Amino acid sequence: MQQWHPRREQITQRMLPPEFSVNPLFSRKGEEAVPRFRMREQGMLPETAFQIVHDEIALDGNARLNLATFVTTWMEPFADRLYAKSVEKNMIDKDEYPQTAAIEERCVRILADLWHSPSPQNTVGVSTTGSSEACMLGGLALKRRWQNARKRQGKPIDRPNIVFSSAVQVVWEKFANYWDVEPRFVNITPDHPYLDPDGVLAVVDENTIGVVPVLGVTYTGLYEPVAAIARALDEFQARTDLDIPIHVDAASGGFIAPFLQPDLVWDFQLTRVKSINVSGHKYGLVYPGLGWVIWREAEDLPEDLIFRVSYLGGNMPTFALNFSRPGAQVLLQYYNYLRLGKEGYYEVQKASQAVAQFLSKAIHDMGPFELFTDGTDIPVLSWRLKEGYTSNWNLYDLSRQLRTFGWQVPAYPLPPDLEDVTIMRVVVRNGFSMDLAHLFLMNFTQAVSFLDSLDGPIPHDTKYDNGYHH
Repeated sequence: MQQWHPRREQITQRMLPPEFSVNPLFSRKGEEAVPRFRMREQGMLPETAFQIVHDEIALDGNARLNLATFVTTWMEPFADRLYAKSVEKNMIDKDEYPQTAAIEERCVRILADLWHSPSPQNTVGVSTTGSSEACMLGGLALKRRWQNARKRQGKPIDRPNIVFSSAVQVVWEKFANYWDVEPRFVNITPDHPYLDPDGVLAVVDENTIGVVPVLGVTYTGLYEPVAAIARALDEFQARTDLDIPIHVDAASGGFIAPFLQPDLVWDFQLTRVKSINVSGHKYGLVYPGLGWVIWREAEDLPEDLIFRVSYLGGNMPTFALNFSRPGAQVLLQYYNYLRLGKEGYYEVQKASQAVAQFLSKAIHDMGPFELFTDGTDIPVLSWRLKEGYTSNWNLYDLSRQLRTFGWQVPAYPLPPDLEDVTIMRVVVRNGFSMDLAHLFLMNFTQAVSFLDSLDGPIPHDTKYDNGYHH
C-alpha cells in the first residue's frame, strides 16, 4: 500500500485545474469542460465519459510491470470472457444465484482437501473479498472460541492477546486494534527473520487467543516455521494445560506450498492448526478481490458467529464482514481449478519460482547486493545493498530509477528489530515471463550503472523516501 501524505494530496489538488478539458473529437456541445471535484448538472455521452476516465488512467503504471504487488494482474482470454459474463452476480444472493453458491461451496471443499482437513466434506469455510477479511474472520473465531472457553471456566474475558512476528502483515495489527485484542509481537532478528518458537513461548499465556505464523511473509517471502511453533505449543500445553490454537496466514503460500513443497507440514495435518486463510487473488491466480478462510473442522468456527437471514429468499447462513460482494471471482477460482488441476498449478507456480531464482542469482552475481530471499519459498526475491558499497545512492534511488523504465519495485525498511535495514523486493507472478525477466534485468543493470556513474550523492527528501509499504 503506498503511503498517503495529506499535505501531498492537498498540494496535488491545488495544482490541478478545477475542470477537465475534453478533446473536441469526443465531446458534444456543453461537454468541452467538466468539473473535477463536483458532479455536473447534466450527464454526457457514454463515449465522452469513457474517454475522460480512459485518458486519466493512462497515467497509472503498467500492471504487468508492477513487481511490488502480490495480486494477479493477468488471466487468460477465456477467464476474461467468464469474468465479463458474471460481473453482475452478487455472492450474498445465494437464493437468486444457487449455482454460484454451489460453486463457492465446491471451492471450499477443494481447499479443505488440499490442506488436509480431516473432514473436507463436513468442515466450514467462506469466500471473502481478500485475505484481509479472511484474517479478520479467522481472528474473530479465535477470540470468540477463547471467550466461550473462559466463560465456561468462570474466568474473565477482558484481556485477550494474540501473538505474531513483527513482520506480520498490517491486517493483523488492524485486527488487534479493531477488536480490542492486545497484539504481542515477537521481533525478528538477523538469526531468526521470522516468528521464532522460543519467542512465541516467551509471550503466550492463559489470555492468548491464538498464534499466527505466516506462510510467505510480505516483507521477504519467507515461510514461518508452523510445525516447529506447533511442537513448541504442544510442549507448552503438556506443562501448563493451556491449549493455544494456531491460525495460519497463508495469503501467498497457501497456493504455493501444496504444489511446490508438498512434503512441508504446515496445514491441517497439524491438529493445532484450526484455521487457514489464503488470497485467491494472489497465487490462486484470480483477479482481485478474492480470499478464502477454512476451518479445520466445523466445531472450530463458533456457531454464535453465524447469522441467518431470510430477506434474500430462503434462510441463508452468513459469516462475513461484507454483505454484498462480487461472485465473479469465485467463478474464476473454480475456472482455474478446472482449467489447471494440480498439475497445471504446479507448472504455473514452478515457472514463477524459476523466474524468481533466475533473477535472484543474477542480482546476487552483480556484486553490490546481498540476498535476503531467493524465491525458494514463494516466488519472491529480496535483497539489500551491501554495507559500504556506495555513499552516492541507496535502494530508494534505485527504485526511482527503475520507474523511469516503467518497473515498479518497492524499497522499504524491515520491521523491528531490523528497521535499520532497507531492502528491495520483487514478486514474480503468473504473466511475468522469463522474457520479461531478461528485459527487467537489462533495465536493472542500466539503472545500477547510471547510479554508479554519479560523481556525488543524490539529494534525498527522507520524509518521502519510503514511497511504498506493501
